[in-house]
Amino acid sequence: MRVVLVTGISGSGKSIAINVLEDDGYFCIDNLPIRFLHEVITSLREAGHDKVAVSVDARSGQSVSDLREIASGLGRYGHDVKIIFLNARTDTLVQRYSETRRRHPMSLRAGAGDETAPTLVESIERERELMSALEDIGVSLDTSDLHPNVLRSWVRDVVGTGRAPLTLLFESFAYKQGVPLDADLVFDVRCLPNPYYTPELRPLTGLDAPVAEYLQAIPSVQRMIDHIGDFLHTWLPHYILENRSYLTVALGCTGGQHRSVYCVEELARRFRRIEHVLVRHRALATRASGRA
Repeated sequence: MRVVLVTGISGSGKSIAINVLEDDGYFCIDNLPIRFLHEVITSLREAGHDKVAVSVDARSGQSVSDLREIASGLGRYGHDVKIIFLNARTDTLVQRYSETRRRHPMSLRAGAGDETAPTLVESIERERELMSALEDIGVSLDTSDLHPNVLRSWVRDVVGTGRAPLTLLFESFAYKQGVPLDADLVFDVRCLPNPYYTPELRPLTGLDAPVAEYLQAIPSVQRMIDHIGDFLHTWLPHYILENRSYLTVALGCTGGQHRSVYCVEELARRFRRIEHVLVRHRALATRASGRA
């Protein structure tokens, strides 16, 4: 089993690291008490999981010092263990907590009899003291000046994972029903010839062969599909660099029945060779549910 332990100072990016590993297929557990680590890893292995990422922080108390020994034990059992220690400057952490307005975990550990809770800076320094024993245990990353996407890339480099496959969702819709809220990119194909005005094609959809043959024979339709495809080929790498897991491309026509449906099917066919592709036809689904 591949095991990634993410630890370090609160506010330094552990959630970002865990999220990117989850996107890459790891079974992720956030803030697991260290004393349960070996038991949980064993249970997950027996359940068939082969990639696990666990976030560990100072809320485990004095047991954080046991992480080194536990990690060594996991290695002796044959697991491939990698440890990432995330850190950041105090001024950066103060700024991040000020922006999120969240309380520092160490401020929540003050006893009920304490007259005053520790300040944010005191909480940060207390956590540094507790976590200092682990700073050299794995790969240490200073996230003070890192953009979140850079941190995601560095985590993948350390763990040795490639990017998660992008899910490209092609969606047809009817403009008369409004533009879908989930669309990242919207293309208007209402300028194309409309099969609706051919009586024998009117009751059919872009999924039917007669409509597909009608539109396939029109040069402007093929140019539109080519241009949208060229746009996506050009800019998909940039969306991928931004660590996008999903991209929804919506194509709309008046009724969402003929032109947009056909164009979506053609684009999906082309891109299935390079990305994970899903297809949705909103207007057709609405019609089907209305008949049910």
